[in-house]
Amino acid sequence: MPGRVCCCCAALRPRYKRLVDNIFPEDPKDGLVKADMEKLTFYAVSAPEKLDRIGAYLAERLSRDVVRHRYGYVLIAMEALDQLLMACHSQSIKPFVESFLHMVAKLLESGEPKLQVLGTNSFVKFANIEEDTPSYHRRYDFFVSRFSAMCHSCDHDPEIQTEIRIAGIRGIQGVVRKTVNDELRATIWEPQHMDKIVPSLLFNMQKIEDIDSRIGPPSSPTGGEKEENPALLAENCFRELLGRATYGNMNNAVRPVFAHLDHHRLWDPNEFAVSCFKIIMYSIQAQYSHHVIQEILGHLDVRKRDSPRVRAGIIQVLLEAVAIAAKGSIGPTVLEVFNTLLKHLRISVDFELGDRRSSAGSATFSTSSKESDERIVQNAIIQTIGFFGSNLPDYQRSEIMMFIMGKVPVLGTTSQSLDTSHLGDLGTRRIQIMLLRSLLMVTSGYKATTITNALPPPFLDPLLSPSLMEDSELRQLVLEILHNLIDRHDNRAKLRGIRIIPDVSDLKIKRDKISRQDVSFMKKHGQQLYRHIYLGCKEEDNVQKNFELLFTSLALITIELANEEVVIDLIRLAIALQDIAIINEDNLPMFNRCGVMALVAAYLNFLSQMIAVPAFCQHVSKVIETRSLEASYFLPETIFKDKCNLPKSLEKHEKNLFFLTNKIAESLGGSGYSVERLSVPYVPQVTDEDRLSRRKSIVDTVSIQVDILTGNNIEDKIDNTEEITFEALKKAIDNNGLEEQEKEKRRLVIEKFQKAPFEEIAAQCETKANFLHDRLAQILELTIRPPPSPSGTMTITAGHAHYQSVPVYEMKFPDLCVY
Repeated sequence: MPGRVCCCCAALRPRYKRLVDNIFPEDPKDGLVKADMEKLTFYAVSAPEKLDRIGAYLAERLSRDVVRHRYGYVLIAMEALDQLLMACHSQSIKPFVESFLHMVAKLLESGEPKLQVLGTNSFVKFANIEEDTPSYHRRYDFFVSRFSAMCHSCDHDPEIQTEIRIAGIRGIQGVVRKTVNDELRATIWEPQHMDKIVPSLLFNMQKIEDIDSRIGPPSSPTGGEKEENPALLAENCFRELLGRATYGNMNNAVRPVFAHLDHHRLWDPNEFAVSCFKIIMYSIQAQYSHHVIQEILGHLDVRKRDSPRVRAGIIQVLLEAVAIAAKGSIGPTVLEVFNTLLKHLRISVDFELGDRRSSAGSATFSTSSKESDERIVQNAIIQTIGFFGSNLPDYQRSEIMMFIMGKVPVLGTTSQSLDTSHLGDLGTRRIQIMLLRSLLMVTSGYKATTITNALPPPFLDPLLSPSLMEDSELRQLVLEILHNLIDRHDNRAKLRGIRIIPDVSDLKIKRDKISRQDVSFMKKHGQQLYRHIYLGCKEEDNVQKNFELLFTSLALITIELANEEVVIDLIRLAIALQDIAIINEDNLPMFNRCGVMALVAAYLNFLSQMIAVPAFCQHVSKVIETRSLEASYFLPETIFKDKCNLPKSLEKHEKNLFFLTNKIAESLGGSGYSVERLSVPYVPQVTDEDRLSRRKSIVDTVSIQVDILTGNNIEDKIDNTEEITFEALKKAIDNNGLEEQEKEKRRLVIEKFQKAPFEEIAAQCETKANFLHDRLAQILELTIRPPPSPSGTMTITAGHAHYQSVPVYEMKFPDLCVY
């Protein structure tokens, strides 16, 4: 009787419950009853309104089996759920999905690894189903948290640990695929989700870096390796996540990367950080690259007080990101990148000098280590600036050149330059060197159509400023920058090193006909280039590299910019340099004097072969041959050796060791050159900055050279070195001699105004005019007073202006104004 009652009660149960119960066998090892599963599937498809009840009942049974540890029935229940999900695609599946997700959550909450993996696999299958309509109320917060926790599994069994981590990564991938493209659902891009997903993926990607530090890009793994390797699976998921990022949520996906790298101290060493951002830059859409660069710059600002190696690691990451983005879309961040990097360059120099000052008197190892670390930061910044600039198009590169040059602290341009007032002279010099090194890298490979585009006046004037001539290294950098901009045919490598070139034609120098724009440039700015070379040769701290760069500068000007008029100017400049060494008004060391003589010899040898005038070549060759026999220290091959015997003086040398102006004029005059100006010695152009510079002004030198133009060639200078005797003193006192000297002065001045270039005459007249104008202004200021006015007169006391009014009845008017 009791059995009949049970059978009767079972028959009264709802049909969907009976169908669900029938799919479970008596022994769970037998697996799902397929025949009954087909019946249940047919029933669910035929009556979709019953799906929610079927799901709820399956969830009830699964929860009971999980609590009772009957894992065999749990596997059967999940298999039945998966089949029902794949078979039913109607509107009524929404309530069933809620039951399904509830059961998956139950499995993920269990501590059994097998059940966690089972729940993950079911969720991944569900994630691959495309639903027709969105579900507004469904959220995946629990699954993001749980899958992220599984990615950090630390099970004592390595195999189980790997299995759980792979399941967590696959679960995150499923969540991303399910939610990332549907804007109506709870978005996965919110910071609270990204702060869990991204670090979980990076944590697993980092493990492969710890175990296997690969230098090159990894080989493409097979599908099986991807499923078995958590690092590769995490990398693929990370790439997929970034590839789906859009303009509005890009920053939310990138910021957790910085937090992870900071928390795990992965900026030093930064191999993993570099690989992460390479993945980011290659995975995102090209038009969003500037977002990543802005985030890196912002993080660099945040970490500006960190150790030098951390900052250097961030800058190197920026370099890699810029290298990828430079060929794509940089957006509005071009100047921002350079401005931020230059700011951190100044900060690094400030830190370096601060450490040096704090440890003055105690040369500790830690201090020297900090200074070397700051040098690493500075080199990384310069490398980033150079690489970024060299990958920009020419029109943007010229703007960046102007931008960097505007930041260089030079006399008279403090409005835009970096603030170095608190750094002192040493700090200013360090900033100048760093910025010029950056500028050198930016200008590398720059090819302008005309020299005017490469060297506009706002760029050329500060570059050739005397403020950048106070140090040997500064002068070297300025000359190298000029080489980059002047050399448009890649001839610089052929001219490397200062030497007597036997046959210039063997160098196969490339050159074009001088354009009209280049001729105009030399007429306007040629004197600036000559002046810079002239003053550069007069520096006492010149070394061999300075002379090599000066020779290359003269040679490049000859190749790229020299017409007949410029050739004459260059010869005048060379003779003036020779006079520097012979007369030695600046008390240069003997090495410098011989170095200048060697520079002139090497350049005139090059110039004579370039213009191919036989008589000129013969004179130059004869002088060089004589020097090689009698005074080899006047040749570059000898003077720049490690051990070279220097002469005690140059005054006793024969004139056949020098290049003579009259000989050169004779040789060039027969070939059609206008040699009248050769008789006028070269005088450097004077600028306003020379009066303000801390360096020794050349104004006095110029005035002296204008007033005592005695002789037009080296023969006269050599003949004037006669012994001082009683007869010579008697002649000096004689009035007739003074009158002759005055006549000679007037003749030379007249000749100078007739034959000298207009630029030199204008420069000298401008100097005198400015002096007279200043004196006249002082006189007028002392003598002229404004008339009294009822509105008051202004007086300045203690730096403040005050107005004192005068009553009309107290004012004294001229008689003609009163009636």
